[in-house]
Amino acid sequence: MRLPDGLVGATVGPLVHDIDARWLMAYAAALGDADAEYMDTTRPGGVIGHPLFPVCYEWPLAVELRSALTEAIAVRSVHATHDLRLHRRARAGDRLRTTATVISSEPRAPGAYVVTRLETVDAEGRPVSTTDYGSIYRGVACERASMAGGAAHADSPSDAERSGDAPPGAPAWSATVSVGAGLAHTYTECARIWNPIHTDKAVARAAGLPDNIHHGTATLALAVTPAVARAAGPATRIARIACRFAGMVPLPSTIAVEGRGAGPGRLAFRVLGADGRPVLRDGWMVIAGGAAGGDARA
Repeated sequence: MRLPDGLVGATVGPLVHDIDARWLMAYAAALGDADAEYMDTTRPGGVIGHPLFPVCYEWPLAVELRSALTEAIAVRSVHATHDLRLHRRARAGDRLRTTATVISSEPRAPGAYVVTRLETVDAEGRPVSTTDYGSIYRGVACERASMAGGAAHADSPSDAERSGDAPPGAPAWSATVSVGAGLAHTYTECARIWNPIHTDKAVARAAGLPDNIHHGTATLALAVTPAVARAAGPATRIARIACRFAGMVPLPSTIAVEGRGAGPGRLAFRVLGADGRPVLRDGWMVIAGGAAGGDARA
């Protein structure tokens, strides 16, 4: 089984989303994050999006790109890496336009590793977010291919800046997060991200999973919330968030987020499952100056 020729360079979009306070608040609520910056519509400038909110408006295009694949290949996709450059937070009243392009593919031991770049701009064409979304298609072969500009970012962290599977010394902080039995359903509806392996047991088992599993983006968001709280609070300007997904989170479950500093303006983190093994590793966040919204309204 192989990826089709010409997949690298395939583009879909632009897709336009009108962002309202209801969607922004619902996403934060799904994560149990009730800070005023995400919930208080009387706040000057209104509410702002959680740092991981871009996954909400990006998801439909990720699904559309998969339509270029056969169903037999598409169902083998696993979210492997996530690298978000956040130019500013989404705000109520935004009209955002997103385009998705497959920028690279390469063979790896588990299967074909494919990176899709999702670029979002506002109504004036100013950048809002750029995400490199990496997927592994298990058991699928592919050729190594890359578009111009599709290589790994030159400023990706070194191994010393990552949290890894076994970071040296004790973490600077940790947080225990409960993942309830119905959280995947809540996250699905609030994020508007529909993938039935997270909520439909029959579909999950047909895909070879033991049961429903938590969304990878939700696990990342649950890790980012305490990390942001320790940085400077929800209005902190976050410039970049990246990680590798290392395991599944069953429902219900408990996860532990561990973090530490990783150089000026950087914070490293990982997430451990209930068995103490990493389910998310090499997590890191870049903290920039200024307010989260990118202007006085934030």
